[in-house]
This record gives sequence, structure tokens and C-alpha cells, in this order.
Amino acid sequence: MAEIKLTAEVRTEFGKGAARRTRRANLVPAVVYGHGADPVHITLPGHALLLALRTANVLINLEVDGKNALVIPKSVQRNPLKGDIEHVDLLTVKHGEKVDVEVLVQVEGELAPGGNLLEYVQNTVRVAAEATNIPESVTVSIAGLEAGVSIFAKDIPLPSGSVLAEDPDAVVLSVVAAQVEAAPAGEEEGAEA
Repeated sequence: MAEIKLTAEVRTEFGKGAARRTRRANLVPAVVYGHGADPVHITLPGHALLLALRTANVLINLEVDGKNALVIPKSVQRNPLKGDIEHVDLLTVKHGEKVDVEVLVQVEGELAPGGNLLEYVQNTVRVAAEATNIPESVTVSIAGLEAGVSIFAKDIPLPSGSVLAEDPDAVVLSVVAAQVEAAPAGEEEGAEA
């Protein structure tokens, strides 16, 4: 996984008014915390942060006041109408340290013939992985699966260095039979006549 470099400035103003002024200047308020250190309030360039967050579980090399730190996004708050980033919580990590992250579940193959449907019970699965080697996604084969089959978290193959960090018996995917719609009663009588 590639590191993305961002430069931040320490934030000295707090509150709604200060946050609005920051956002109008195309900056995003953020907080960096972790490893028992005091939280550091910063501002990040809005467009560069938006591009960085397009990659799931991105590793960011953050420069603040001449000091570098590796961080991953822990929480991203977006404007519900515009989709703009309003605030970000960043967690400090170190090389070799394991972190718990949500990883996207992707499928390959086709279900058994017969009109069965694949239901995503969970779109992601929680794994513990080295901070510098976080998988972008995990892939599950659904080839030939029939109705009534479920894929549990423990059944998902994980990349080397990653360990399942959630309930192994949690259902992630389920194959269900397609529902056949019953014809209305009036149509059946008309067919008999």
C-alpha cells in the first residue's frame, strides 16, 4: 500500500464559527490522536484529503510543524447533502503495528442456475492487519452456490499477515431463492374460462 503525503497546520481556533471559516478556505478540520499522546487539532487541504480518502484504509504520511507521522482515517464526517468532508479523526500508527480496519468484501464467480440471489449481510469484514500492509479488499468465490448457503466471516480467505477481528460465525453473504410472484386471483379465473 502506497503512502500519501499531506501537510497539515495546527489549528488554534475552535467552535462552529472557526470550523465554518476553515471549511470556506477549502480546509478540513481534523484531530490526530493515538499512542497515549495528547490529541493534536489540525487543518488539512480539502481537495488533497478528498483524493486521499478515495482509497479505502489509506495510509497517510502527515507532516505537522516539520514532524512526520503515519496516520490512518478512523472517522470521516461528511455533509449529508453535499457530500463534502466536514471533519476527520486520524489515528497515529507505527510501522509493524497491527490495526483493526474494515475491509471491503468482493465476490467472484456466478451462482448456480435457477434464479438465486446473493444477499450481502455485511459489505465489509473487520480484520487486524499491519498498518503498512492493509488489504484493500478480500475476495470470496460464490461459484455454483445454491439457495440456503451462507458464507461466514471465518470462511473468507484473508491475505497473509491479516487476522479476522470479528465474530467468526457472523454471516457475511447468503444465497436466497428468488421469490416467484403469485398471479392475482382474477387472472387465474379468466384463464380457466
